[in-house]
Amino acid sequence: MNRWLLRAMTELSSRKFISRLTGSFAKSPLSRRLIPRFAALYRIPVEEAEKPLAEYATLNEFFTRRLAPGSRAIDAAPDALVSPVDARIAACGPIENGLLLQVKGQDYSLEELLNRSPRTSQYRSGYYWVLYLSPTDYHRIHAPCAGEVVETEHIPGRVYPVNERGLTLMRRVLSRNERLITYMRHGSGEIAVVKVGALNVSSIKYVEPLPRSLERGQELAYFEFGSTVVLLAEDDTFLPLPGFQAGDQVRVGQLLGTLIPDLTKV
Repeated sequence: MNRWLLRAMTELSSRKFISRLTGSFAKSPLSRRLIPRFAALYRIPVEEAEKPLAEYATLNEFFTRRLAPGSRAIDAAPDALVSPVDARIAACGPIENGLLLQVKGQDYSLEELLNRSPRTSQYRSGYYWVLYLSPTDYHRIHAPCAGEVVETEHIPGRVYPVNERGLTLMRRVLSRNERLITYMRHGSGEIAVVKVGALNVSSIKYVEPLPRSLERGQELAYFEFGSTVVLLAEDDTFLPLPGFQAGDQVRVGQLLGTLIPDLTKV
């Protein structure tokens, strides 16, 4: 009964107009007075922010803040695949027969996650990371490797919460929420950066102008309020760094593993 009630309440609160209202307030000057309280409540390391708190005009501007130069070290190895975000790992592992297995007790189909893109077949035996950004986290998204943006897709959807409770209680949240997908071609294959919207996320936005080519660690996009990134590596192109597990924290630029060279091009 309790589980059913929670699901019903989440369904009612996941309408886009509620997120738009929240987003409108966060972008208004009235929200400015909430910034210090918000920062204290979520224990945000304000010393890392690009500007002092008093210089942010709205809560949204603070939430989508950039960091002070040098706040994140980007792994310099030429074959590195790094975390695109500051986040907690919700799940990670090999993709098996097109399925992301046991993401908070649920299996996810690549076909649904990628909206039945023709590119789905390239990832059926690849590797995945589900990276959850809480309100505490820095919310800009960076390129996990150097490469060329070869395709982008916006998939309309719901805005269910993607925190642990949302991922556990709701059915296939990652495949039902709004998504913005970036496919990048690198030296040995392709990756997909799937940005998943969530409750109270008024939008997912690319940096403007969106570069065609990106360096590892370069800004790609940002969330307005907390959400999740699903990072996918194409079949036979990635070797994960051992030891990561669900619940671990990662930061932008931190090494996740290495890209396997395409020996046919050597």
